[in-house]
Amino acid sequence: MGELAVDLARFQFAFTVSFHIIFPAFTIGLASYLAVLEGLYLKTGQQKYIELYQYWIKIFAISFGMGVVSGIVMSYQFGTNWSVFADKTGPVLGPLLGYEVFTAFFLEAGFLGVMLFGMNRVGRRLHFMATVIVAIGTLLSAFWILSANSWMQTPAGYGMNTQGQFIPEDWWAVVFNPSFPYRLTHMVLAAFLTTAFVVGGVGAYHLLRSQKNHLARTMFSMAMWMAAIVTPIQVIVGDLHGLNTLAHQPAKVAAMEGHFETHEGAPLILFGLPDQANKTVDYQVSIPYLGSLILTHSFTGEVKGLDAFPEEDHPPVAIVFWSFRIMVALGFLMLAVGLVSLWLRKKKELYHADWFHRCCVVMAPSGFIAILCGWITTEVGRQPFTVYGLLRTADSISPVNAAAVSVSLAAFVVVYFTVFGAGFYYLLRLMRKSPTKYERPLDSDTVTSTTHSNL
Repeated sequence: MGELAVDLARFQFAFTVSFHIIFPAFTIGLASYLAVLEGLYLKTGQQKYIELYQYWIKIFAISFGMGVVSGIVMSYQFGTNWSVFADKTGPVLGPLLGYEVFTAFFLEAGFLGVMLFGMNRVGRRLHFMATVIVAIGTLLSAFWILSANSWMQTPAGYGMNTQGQFIPEDWWAVVFNPSFPYRLTHMVLAAFLTTAFVVGGVGAYHLLRSQKNHLARTMFSMAMWMAAIVTPIQVIVGDLHGLNTLAHQPAKVAAMEGHFETHEGAPLILFGLPDQANKTVDYQVSIPYLGSLILTHSFTGEVKGLDAFPEEDHPPVAIVFWSFRIMVALGFLMLAVGLVSLWLRKKKELYHADWFHRCCVVMAPSGFIAILCGWITTEVGRQPFTVYGLLRTADSISPVNAAAVSVSLAAFVVVYFTVFGAGFYYLLRLMRKSPTKYERPLDSDTVTSTTHSNL
C-alpha cells in the first residue's frame, strides 16, 4: 500500500461522489417544487399547475432513480478501499446513515409509487400528501447525510474505545455538531437554487421557441422568483458558513483565501496562481484590508495563514483556492440573474427579453457546477484528514495496492459514463420537449395584456 494507492482511492471516491451529489441536489429541490405545484393546483384550481407537475414528475423519477443507484455504489467503497475508516468511524457514522435509511429512504420509497402512478387512482388530497411526504423524505435524507459529513469536518460528542474506534458519548452533540446547521442550510438552499436554475433554463429555452407557451411562462416566472429571493439569502448563509469554518477549520480558510502567511490587515485575493512549493500566490489581484474585514470584521484583524499550522497538515491550496472562487463567482452570477429578472418583470419584459432567456439557458447547469465546486472546497480543504484533526486519510485506507484500485477505477469510469451518460441524454431529451400537449397558445392581444398575470 503506497501513496499512489491512496491517491487513486481518493480520486475514485471523488469521481463517484461527483456523479452522485448532483442527483440528490436536483431531486431535493425538484420534490419541493412538485409539492408547491400540486398545492397551488389544489388551492387555485388552475390547470397549468398540474400540467407542469405532470411535465416535471418524469424528470424527477429518472433523476431520483439515478441518485439511488449512484449512492448504493458509493457505499461499497467504504468496504473495499476505506475499510479502516469504516471500522474506526462505524460506531458513529453507521447509526447516522442507518437513520437516513429508516426515516428518509423508507418515506420516499413508501410514497414514491403513489406519487408517480397514483394521480388517477387515489384522491387528490392523498396524492398531494404523498408528494409532500416524498419532498420531506428528500429533506430528511439531506439532514442525516449532512450531519454525518459535518461530524467528519467538526467531530463532537465522541470518545475513543480500546480498539481505537470513535464511539458516541453524546448523540445530540454528534448530530448537531458545530458546523452542521450551517452546512445543512447552505446545502438545502443550494439544492433549491440548482432546481430553480434548471427549471428557469428549460422555461427560457421554450420561451425562445414560443413566447406564447403558457407553461414555459409559468415555470420561468416561478424560477426567477426563486432566484431573486433565495440567492441573497444564500449569500448571507454562505458568509456565516465561512465564519464557522474559520472558527473550526482555520487551515481550510487559509487555503481558500490563499494566505500562506499570518498577517494583520490581510487583503482579499480575488485572483492569482497559488504556488504551494514557494508559498506564494503569483500574479495576484487583491483588495487591501478587505480579507481581514470580511473574516474578522476589522480592517486590521489578524488572519491566520498556513504558516500557523504544521506543513504536513496543509490542504492542497490550488484546488481549494480555485474551486472556492468558481463557486462564489457563480453565486454572484445567480444573484445578478435574480436582480435582472426583477427589473425585467417591472418593465413587463420578462417573457420577451430573448437575450435574458439565452443567459438563463446558459446558466441552467450553474447550480450543479457551484455544488460540485463547493463540495471540492469542503472535502479537499479538510485534507489530509478524513476526520478533521483526528484521523488522517493515509491511515484510513484498506490494505489495497495501486493496481487493484486502478482497475476498479477504470471500471467505474466506463460504467458511469455509459449508464449515467445515457441517463443525462434522456433527461435532456425530456427537457427539450415542449409540454405542447398541455399548451394553450395565447392570441397576440392576450399575450400583451396578460404578460404578467401568469404568476
